[in-house]
Amino acid sequence: MTSEPMYTPTTSRLRAEDLTLAYGNTRVAEHLSVAIPDGAFTVIVGPNACGKSTLLKALARLRTPQAGQVYLDGALIGSYPTREVARRLGLLPQTAIAPEGIRVAELVARGRHPHQSLFGGWTLEDDRIVAQALRATAIEDLADRLVDELSGGQRQRVWVAMVLAQDTQLLLLDEPTTYLDLAHQIDLLELFRDLNRHQGRTLVAVLHDLNHACRYADYLVVLRQGQLVAQGAPKDIITAALVEQVFDLPCRIIEDPVSGTPLVIPEGRARG
Repeated sequence: MTSEPMYTPTTSRLRAEDLTLAYGNTRVAEHLSVAIPDGAFTVIVGPNACGKSTLLKALARLRTPQAGQVYLDGALIGSYPTREVARRLGLLPQTAIAPEGIRVAELVARGRHPHQSLFGGWTLEDDRIVAQALRATAIEDLADRLVDELSGGQRQRVWVAMVLAQDTQLLLLDEPTTYLDLAHQIDLLELFRDLNRHQGRTLVAVLHDLNHACRYADYLVVLRQGQLVAQGAPKDIITAALVEQVFDLPCRIIEDPVSGTPLVIPEGRARG
């Protein structure tokens, strides 16, 4: 199985220019400029505390940059009303907490809120899109279950379904596979790739596993200490030298026998 890029790198609905990002007086990133390729599955990678999630939050307008700008569809993202941003961009946050006692279908239906007017009620179109989101995430049989009763992998699919119910073509996913076992991680990554390949959605995710990123992403954004180190297709940028520079990890790069993408084999700390 090979993975060919499905994006047009010359176009970008979402881009950041010369961002400086900080928490209080502590700067976590400076001079970040990134254009998210339309129609691609983009993954942001890098060591812990390098600014990955902070950059994603800035792209989603959850964090205001100290300097620089984020543009969505050619306009400053801050110029849009909040509801309009939610119509154009869906976000799966790193930690999401469901209200106590809520059922799966009810939580997924909350994704429709940005599309409902002040005086408008629930419509047949809302029903159709929620049903489609439940079907896409393979949780139709869980619709009447309480979210609190579900496993971690099931809950993640419910949150993804809620984001899909927003019916946006641009999805941002902050560490969506954290705390999941390997099988559930692969299930979610396969789902994300299907959303990209078969529905044409543009996805941006923060992932910790570099091999998962290389296998599933069309485009990588590589950060270290708040700086952009490299960006491009995994086959074009992932080398042993880059991995050692970014992660301080000696390694070898071989071809993944399943996907044909780069596979990072750590050499470990003790050599010779």
